[in-house]
Amino acid sequence: MARAGRVAQLPDLALARAPFARGGRLAAGWPRRLPVGHKGPRRMKIDSLDHLVLAVEDIDVSASFYSEMLGMDAITLDGGRKALSFGVRKINLHRCGRELEPKAHRPTPGSADLCFLTSVPLADVLAHLAKCGVAAIEGPVLRMGATGPILSVYFRDPDMNLIEVSNPVHA
Repeated sequence: MARAGRVAQLPDLALARAPFARGGRLAAGWPRRLPVGHKGPRRMKIDSLDHLVLAVEDIDVSASFYSEMLGMDAITLDGGRKALSFGVRKINLHRCGRELEPKAHRPTPGSADLCFLTSVPLADVLAHLAKCGVAAIEGPVLRMGATGPILSVYFRDPDMNLIEVSNPVHA
């Protein structure tokens, strides 16, 4: 049993796999050690995703693509910023090199891999892609989504982000 005040060193394996690790060291601001027998408040638990940010080369081109291809609503936020609204979520669009602070460490167009659920049959999705001149990369293929199996089609947006549009598979 550990005595109060002693500090446990995180194992090297945990450091190497930590998403905030760089070169075997934790990024600035993250604790290297946790007190042995730490009985602080219950750990944080995330309930949902509110929004995400895409770094893009051309905001107008991206807004048009997501609006026309995926039926999202292009909206203007305070200060003229652009976003895409769908369901109860949104995607904020930031022009690469002109991001708001704070921002991702390396905001890069083409680095996202996003999966969207739709009730539109994938045959109709594929027909829409073809009509708009967007090449499907793969699909329909069976994948495992966050809540169960999904049938997916893959293609790329104007910044070369990988876009996956899926139908839930109901047993």
